[in-house]
Amino acid sequence: MAQINPSILSADFARLAEEAKAVDGADWLHVDVMDNHFVPNLTLGVPIVESLARATDTPLDCHLMIEDPDRWAPRYVEAGAGSVTFHVEAAAAPIRLAREIRAKGARASMALKPATPIEPFEDLLPELDMLLIMTVEPGFGGQAFLDVMLPKIRRTRELISKHGLELWLQVDGGVSESTIERCAEAGADVFVAGSAVYGAADPAAAVASLRDRARTATASAAWACGH
Repeated sequence: MAQINPSILSADFARLAEEAKAVDGADWLHVDVMDNHFVPNLTLGVPIVESLARATDTPLDCHLMIEDPDRWAPRYVEAGAGSVTFHVEAAAAPIRLAREIRAKGARASMALKPATPIEPFEDLLPELDMLLIMTVEPGFGGQAFLDVMLPKIRRTRELISKHGLELWLQVDGGVSESTIERCAEAGADVFVAGSAVYGAADPAAAVASLRDRARTATASAAWACGH
């Protein structure tokens, strides 16, 4: 499996409905929610997510880079998100929050900033539907991919396999045609791509090309053999 989630952070915010339609072949539409507190940037909130959910049939993958996700994350499920990601660094009760997101009918996902190790959270993995490893510091689009995150992706994939979990492993930050194969080889199977999609002349073709590269790399990856 290789899923491509274009990030609307790189889209034209004045034309979000059209930009969502421009990537109709995508698996999910990645929506970055930033509050100017947890990260030094301010983007969008619940009303925009509600509008996007009405404007596209592509399911919404909301990544909450906000303080107090325990309070706010459930609101994004109610707004129409099919998957909601909270940052473990900001969550007061991550297990309870994951269960609440699932109980409301969405996929529960937990994100780790680059400096946050995966190992302390091994026991939480069964509570999740997806784990997001940030491959840049969260807050802004267009940053360069951090190669030092590849071993962390590999360790996370090993933990997922160790426990026999059907857990998606997402990467976000600097994903492009030049980096997606390394991410897939390391163990990622869901890829957030912003400028690599919306900076292309044909965003839908960019999605297809990225997916093909990821699938090819996955097919020969050691972790995927027999998966």
